[in-house]
Amino acid sequence: MAISSIHDVQWRGFASDNYAGVHPEVLAAIAAANGGHQVAYGGDRYTARLQEVIREQFGERAEAFPVFNGTGANVVALTSLLPRWGAVVTATTAHINTDEAGAPERMTGIKLLAVPTPDGKLTPELVAREAWGWGDEHRAQPLAVSITQSTELGTVYTPAEVRAIADFAHEHGMAVHMDGSRLWNAAAALGVPFREFTVDAGVDIVSLGGTKNGLLGAEAVVVLAATPDAGLVYLRKLTMQLASKMRFASAQLLALFDDDLGLRSAAHANAMAARLRSALEAGVADGALPGLAFTQPSQANAIFATLPTAVADRIHERVRFYDWDRARGEVRWMAAWDTTEADVDRFVAIIGEEFGRGQS
Repeated sequence: MAISSIHDVQWRGFASDNYAGVHPEVLAAIAAANGGHQVAYGGDRYTARLQEVIREQFGERAEAFPVFNGTGANVVALTSLLPRWGAVVTATTAHINTDEAGAPERMTGIKLLAVPTPDGKLTPELVAREAWGWGDEHRAQPLAVSITQSTELGTVYTPAEVRAIADFAHEHGMAVHMDGSRLWNAAAALGVPFREFTVDAGVDIVSLGGTKNGLLGAEAVVVLAATPDAGLVYLRKLTMQLASKMRFASAQLLALFDDDLGLRSAAHANAMAARLRSALEAGVADGALPGLAFTQPSQANAIFATLPTAVADRIHERVRFYDWDRARGEVRWMAAWDTTEADVDRFVAIIGEEFGRGQS
């Protein structure tokens, strides 16, 4: 029986890079990994090859542990870093704090110590607000810092900024975790190798994303700065993140590294976000978009802006995107690996049309 699509395959919005489908080259990699038998639970050739590639990208001591999703990667990574009485300092906007339904705390027993930031980025000074109380039995012990690259607000840490946080953390006996659900977008924006803003900058462990960059539910925990802890082998199973047919997850991750597919895809998404922002900035400058303002720099593939609620609601009826802070009239527009120039230009036209209809 032939299987046909039951959705409009030409429909694309600006809500999330998670909405995008699987990259054709990734689908081809999955197909290439199919057929015959391979050892289950990571004993396959694709996972072995992934380890070689990860060491090439992140340093000779790096080791990858493929998992199903980003929340799983974060839970496994943080659980491996901390005892039950440990705490993680992170930004209030961090995915682990706002969008994972309490999974890091419920699954691990650790506590999150969230710090407000203006742009989603921590600094040593901000970390210091919660990095205190060691030895106090009444306080969860701050033993790790978690930063997101690129951040939930679309900003990007420079290697120097990561190094400053890592130096502060290590001086205080804390480990550093990087939530890299959009690590490829950050690498494309920075124009430097992964290791320059991870292991070389002092990061200890990374949640390496893939789903937001064209994969079919494949991410990885990458241990960087120390001899990989054998405990991760057990934690991955304990947290229900161990794939039996791991070759298919590993094959997808390998596809992103092959011929720089991951960087090319992320760079395209970043470029489409830049195209959208540039067009809207021009509209603001010529007075065609009264009341539209940008709330964050657009350094990766996200744009944050405020606009009149009535206008936003009308645009919502035509194009899918998310309200970020309804009270402020703040929205988030995301570009993905498959966003086209025509998609951007159509969206800009729609925004202009709805502003032209007035603000009420």
